[in-house]
Amino acid sequence: MPSDRTPTPHYVAPVRDAVVTVDAVRVDAKPRSLWADAWRDMRRRPTFWITSVVVLVVVVMGFFPTLFTQVEPYGAGCALANSNAGPAAGHPLGFTLQGCDIWSRIVHGARTSLLVGFLATAISTILGTIMGSFAGFYGGWLDSLLSRVGDIFFTIPYVLAAIVVMSVFSQNRTPLVLAFAIGGFAWASTARVVRAEILRVRQADYITASRALGLSRLRTLLTHALPNAIAPVIVVTTITLGAAISAEATLSFLGLGLGSTTMSWGLDIGQAQASLRVAPMALIYPSIALTVTVLAFIILGELLRDALDPKARARR
Repeated sequence: MPSDRTPTPHYVAPVRDAVVTVDAVRVDAKPRSLWADAWRDMRRRPTFWITSVVVLVVVVMGFFPTLFTQVEPYGAGCALANSNAGPAAGHPLGFTLQGCDIWSRIVHGARTSLLVGFLATAISTILGTIMGSFAGFYGGWLDSLLSRVGDIFFTIPYVLAAIVVMSVFSQNRTPLVLAFAIGGFAWASTARVVRAEILRVRQADYITASRALGLSRLRTLLTHALPNAIAPVIVVTTITLGAAISAEATLSFLGLGLGSTTMSWGLDIGQAQASLRVAPMALIYPSIALTVTVLAFIILGELLRDALDPKARARR
């Protein structure tokens, strides 16, 4: 018998021609490297340009001081008649207790800080890279041995160790000895970073392929593992450079630097503390130069670390 139910009408939306656009992808375009992405990120940040200008000025000041001043920082450029005098023509920052031009001593003092800082950082980076790469890549008993040695050095404050070393070698206070006193005890943190990165890249396919092609473990480490783990080392090196400059100033302040005849910001700060109430600017100006320089290197290292970290870039 026929059904009493009437079919329920179904409404279907009319079909319209839709145009779907797809972004064109250049398959032949060369992918950007990690450093290219880092440069693209850093150049958009004003802090990077400010710190870069400060670092560039300090480096040029250290290696070419005559571009900034023609006044002798000691000897003929000092006169007791100008002791603790204020700014004058050709002497924008005034004079020290010995009558020496403060601006000239700041300019020439940059060379000592940068020279010792670069040498100490190079020593620390080389030692840390060697110890960390061998420990992470070879593993086993060598990893345990080198890691324990690194732990011992990590527990020693390198400034305190440098004080002991400079006290022992008080007759041979050269920039190289001072750099070894600082960098020879500051490599443990670099070694830890290198070891962690080597452990990460050791599991990569290109390391396995290199071993399968018959390359020795040492050659694989030098040609494949270490180049792919070097980015964090550069970041640590930049920050270590600022710490090394600060350590040199600390030793010079304590009278354990390169001697009283050498220009140093730490030495000027130590000599100016005797007349702090009478002429405080003789202490404040080199302190500002030291603070700005160390802060510039540390901030530059922090910016470089954020730029090389894809997760940090994604969070911004």
